[in-house]
Amino acid sequence: MSDVDFGAVVPKALTGERGALDLLARACVRLALRVARAHRLADADAWDVGQDTWIALAARLATVREPARLPGWLVTTARRCVLRVLAGRRREVLCLPPDRPDGSPGPEAEALAAERGRVFWALAGRLPARHRRLLRLLAERPELTQAQLAAELGVAPGSVGPLRRRCFDRMRRLLTEAGWDPRAP
Repeated sequence: MSDVDFGAVVPKALTGERGALDLLARACVRLALRVARAHRLADADAWDVGQDTWIALAARLATVREPARLPGWLVTTARRCVLRVLAGRRREVLCLPPDRPDGSPGPEAEALAAERGRVFWALAGRLPARHRRLLRLLAERPELTQAQLAAELGVAPGSVGPLRRRCFDRMRRLLTEAGWDPRAP
């Protein structure tokens, strides 16, 4: 900003001198862009801040009493514009796409889920019978208690936890060997 003498440019801009207005606009937007980029705004948002800062200055140019202090006012105005942009992002409410108002998954998500299920159950087929039965019960009847699972599997209630851990460990190894990340959603 040292290349612009606001004390000399502002009075000329007030008289409507085109060169002075252009110089003032460029200096204002350049300063506002620096402030916006310091806050890591994207280019489009940074340019919006520059434009809003220039509009604020243009609206108040006639009321400027101390042109030498204008850079400080511009920085403050640009920061306030940045804060409005950032606050607007926080208030964004994501909604469902118009073609799926009920929140059901789209065809891509359904296809991926079907493929994951196919691979999972194909790999589960390589587990011992008791482990396969446990996985089916957990997937199809998640409401079962530990005692009910034990009764369905024909084991003692205290055996369900260790059985589940061994089953999950084996399944995790099979998924990893097949190239799937077991922690992925």
